[in-house]
Amino acid sequence: MSPDKVGKVDAVIGALADPTRRAVLDVLSERGSASASTLAERLPVSRQAVAKHLAVLEEAELVAPQRAGREVRYTVRAEALDATARWMAGLAADWDRRLAAVKRAAEDQS
Repeated sequence: MSPDKVGKVDAVIGALADPTRRAVLDVLSERGSASASTLAERLPVSRQAVAKHLAVLEEAELVAPQRAGREVRYTVRAEALDATARWMAGLAADWDRRLAAVKRAAEDQS
């Protein structure tokens, strides 16, 4: 994996490590789009806290801001999630192959 892709995966995993940010993504997924104020109404955190979480999610390319008049609405960007899911699936497949090889070796020793 290229260093650029590694950095993006790291940013996504870091962003998803926080339960409030995962909750923000859940709400955005349900609603399609929402402002920081709307998100704060749905979550047990302040609007300022939501804005900080949105900044982290935006940096990880997990959300996209769109200005609608005086309001900024956020939507989920699936590309970064998809790339991270593909990396994780590849990692899991590598481990499955390794474990299958260990199992075969152990069975051959029996």
